[in-house]
Amino acid sequence: MAQSVFRTGVLVRAAHTLLTWAITLILFLHDTDIRRSEERGELLLPSLFFLLVLLSVLFYFTVSLMDPGFVLADSVKGLSEEEEVLVSESSSPQLRRCGFCLLQQPMRAKHCQTCKHCVRRFDHHCPWIENCVGERNHRWFIVYLLVQLLALLWALHIALSGFSLEGTAWAPWFRANGFLLAALAVVGIYSVVVALLLGSHLYLVSVNCTTWEFMSRHRISYLKNRRDEENPFDRGFLCNLWDFCCLCRTVVWERVYQRHTADPV
Repeated sequence: MAQSVFRTGVLVRAAHTLLTWAITLILFLHDTDIRRSEERGELLLPSLFFLLVLLSVLFYFTVSLMDPGFVLADSVKGLSEEEEVLVSESSSPQLRRCGFCLLQQPMRAKHCQTCKHCVRRFDHHCPWIENCVGERNHRWFIVYLLVQLLALLWALHIALSGFSLEGTAWAPWFRANGFLLAALAVVGIYSVVVALLLGSHLYLVSVNCTTWEFMSRHRISYLKNRRDEENPFDRGFLCNLWDFCCLCRTVVWERVYQRHTADPV
């Protein structure tokens, strides 16, 4: 029973939610800019901050619970007869059958042993959201990181506004501000982590690469025999950004790979 709870990510999601609202409550209860605005009857900034935190939680659950692009049937079944012939006769690596779920993997897919599924355009399995990041939820993962970073930076500013050392002895000051200090430390660490994560993902999106492909290039059949800087899926910054943000259909990456191989840049 305990293993089932851990596997579904209930505890991770509950811990993230509780920590988020606990820090928000600390910021509202201490003598911070938010608290002072409330006391003056100026409710715009407190309301906006609360809504931003709420939005970050909603995006967290959206990315955490949605299908990242699980492969539920052999990939060739989703192709037309012409595309099957194209894939089978092309110079691209042949579709391989997953050794775990026994389904044929489309190019850029990988089996996640935590989720027990192959995931299309697999990026990574994120223990923070207890879900994979893949073709269907990657763009929402980046939107979530952006909203989360904005909330964290605002919370960092609010927490810093609550400290004052004028005319106060150290011992009483620490007793009065212990929770605020803890919130500041947590928010500061999370801000650095989220900023680095967002920056790395934006770079990978700009070159149409995934974390898995970037970290394990030497082990991936369709990349290991190419030059270090060569990416068969890179169509240039603007096209990569457009495809990532606006393309909602499933991409046949075998066709993209063959087109790049036949007409290398």
